[in-house]
Amino acid sequence: MSFVPLDHLRSSSTVNHQPSSVSRSRLPSWFKIQAKTGPNYLDIKQIMDRLNLHTICEEADCPNRWECWNARTATFLILGDICTRRCHYCSVNTGRPLAVDQEEPSRIAEAVQALGLRHVVITSVNRDELLDGGAWVFAETIRRTRRLNPICTIEVLIPDFEGNEEALATVCVEKPEILNHNIETVRRLFPSIRPQGKYQRSIELLAKAKQQGMKTKSGLILGMGETLDEAREVMRDLRTVDCDIMTIGQYLQPTRDHLPVARFYDPSEFTLLKEEGLAMGFTRVESGPLVRSSYHAEQQVAGR
Repeated sequence: MSFVPLDHLRSSSTVNHQPSSVSRSRLPSWFKIQAKTGPNYLDIKQIMDRLNLHTICEEADCPNRWECWNARTATFLILGDICTRRCHYCSVNTGRPLAVDQEEPSRIAEAVQALGLRHVVITSVNRDELLDGGAWVFAETIRRTRRLNPICTIEVLIPDFEGNEEALATVCVEKPEILNHNIETVRRLFPSIRPQGKYQRSIELLAKAKQQGMKTKSGLILGMGETLDEAREVMRDLRTVDCDIMTIGQYLQPTRDHLPVARFYDPSEFTLLKEEGLAMGFTRVESGPLVRSSYHAEQQVAGR
């Protein structure tokens, strides 16, 4: 998921998030958070810098970064910070990636140990130039993390691997506690917003992961031109393949070059979708304007 750039924000201040193409007066009042650093926040920053690691928190300008880092949790980004795809909502850099860093899995494991994490979320950029899309790096990261942190549970947020079933199996055989693959948008908008992906391929990936015994999860971004009924269709499609957990959040335009916000949803609409999702059979639905893929992830694995 992508978010409004936050580099201009100062510490210890209340922030009204705004996409660069939307004036402050037009922003809903609920886009306010506390941008506050603290010992845990600074410690995470130092650990990431020391170990030369990336987080999706930073690369995607997540508005929850202060809350999560001050709670001493972060979402690691593996396989570098350059994506081979160009989705029109996403702020992660696109281009030709560097060579795969063979020691990155060990450094992830070391960072998890240094942070004392009981649950970790690991995601990646797309690496379509690799035969397996980088699946072996996910698998090796899981193995090394478990070796050094045996009581830590693991969630992986994977790309679609271009539908490569062997790549998916490479990850599933390591039995992460949660396997997440974000659908992101509705069927109608998928070709224009995620031109290198396929809606049905993503649904089928989640189905195949479930067949391999995974607890599955997916996320939807609202505000890119869909209707509520189309959002409900996505939820039904996910339940058709027995997806367990869902996150629903509001899209924010990262830069003027990205897709503009089509609509800001009211918090009551997020609450309604949560109630409907639970009625459909999801075991947990996180739904709200600032909800992102990893929001309350440690509670989801524990079933709280």
